[in-house]
Amino acid sequence: MTEQNKDSLKKPLSRREMLKLTGVAGLGLLLGGGGASGLMALGRKSRPASAVEQASPNDKGLPFYGKHQAGIITPAQDFICFAAFDVTAGSADDLRRLFKNWTAAAAAMAAGEMIGEHNTTLNTPPTDTGEAAGLTPSRTTLTFGVGPSLFDGRFGLQGRMPKGLRDLPAFAGDALDPQWCGGDLCVQVCADDMQVAFHAIRNLARIARGHAVLRWTQEGFQRTGRADPAGGTPRNLLGFKDGTGNPDTTDAVLMDQTVWAQPADGPGWMTGGSYMAVRRVRMRVEVWDRSTLKDQEATFGRHRDSGAPLGSRGEFDPVDLKAKSADGQPVIPATSHLRLAKGDGSQQILRRSYSYSSGLDAKTGQLDAGLLFISYQRDLEKQFIPIQQRLAKNDKLNEYTVHTGSAVFACFPGITNGGYIGDTLI
Repeated sequence: MTEQNKDSLKKPLSRREMLKLTGVAGLGLLLGGGGASGLMALGRKSRPASAVEQASPNDKGLPFYGKHQAGIITPAQDFICFAAFDVTAGSADDLRRLFKNWTAAAAAMAAGEMIGEHNTTLNTPPTDTGEAAGLTPSRTTLTFGVGPSLFDGRFGLQGRMPKGLRDLPAFAGDALDPQWCGGDLCVQVCADDMQVAFHAIRNLARIARGHAVLRWTQEGFQRTGRADPAGGTPRNLLGFKDGTGNPDTTDAVLMDQTVWAQPADGPGWMTGGSYMAVRRVRMRVEVWDRSTLKDQEATFGRHRDSGAPLGSRGEFDPVDLKAKSADGQPVIPATSHLRLAKGDGSQQILRRSYSYSSGLDAKTGQLDAGLLFISYQRDLEKQFIPIQQRLAKNDKLNEYTVHTGSAVFACFPGITNGGYIGDTLI
């Protein structure tokens, strides 16, 4: 436990208690927010999208209703607005009401429609804040999940908590700041336009007033489709391709094995859902920029320009961890990010990461920039945790990164038309 966490235990009121007493909510918190956390992704292989999730032009929306929530195996959009909420609702009925209201708003925003209809004859605020009026849907997806703290007994859900849904263990080198950790609920909004994504989070926070308040938020980005029309693997802020080793999202069998919770895994309400790990990883870009290209490539285990594993030419060439150099040393170093993340190949996760930049750190005079790491997996304990334990212990990349935030969420299965978010749980 960090000293910050120890100090937080000495406070007379918890964050949730304070929020319940003050009833604070709304845009002021949203504008002051930030954060998630990060594990460095290996990259996303460029493959054709599935028929259901195929990327569409910005003037079309992606389906909100379906077997699985959109925004998980959906081809990654250009921008993300991520938000974690603390629930202040007093009953399960209030929580259900929030989920129903969020469902109606989310379906409308995914389709590029205004939320509700404003009655101009009444002196009341509009039902939609309006900054996305006239804009295209921009392939917006809204993905909802619940954190371990929602099952603390307030809503009678403690008996429905999945066995593997618990806060992540402490990893070597973590420097977690409570302001970037946890949450009762999460909403991941991805879109090809930042204003459209911001509009979604802003309106969900507005709708939640009296039932939930923002705990933290973080915006993120990757290269846009216009900047990279070929759709290559995006690069992180250290200049390396990020996502090459992802499993094939068009392989339904592989997705069932890797991403989607199955009936035998635990509570039935999670069947067809997925478990999310969120890590906010700050990159020491100023230190990285003083290292040699040779050191950088040895750190990642890949060539920077091509993204190919060291000793290979193509980005998607097979990774040969047994290859040796003329002096008998491994071509891909033992402490490289690639070797440690891959391990023996038995653990796979679906990475969906974005870069972030939160301006200048006034304390250090350095950039607060890095990776908003998000991964989806069928089982956090069997997939994500072993990978992160290896990386935390030996990854050379740790010299240039620090994990400042952490959270886990159980993301619901898809919502049926006529149903609502979380209806399998509540």
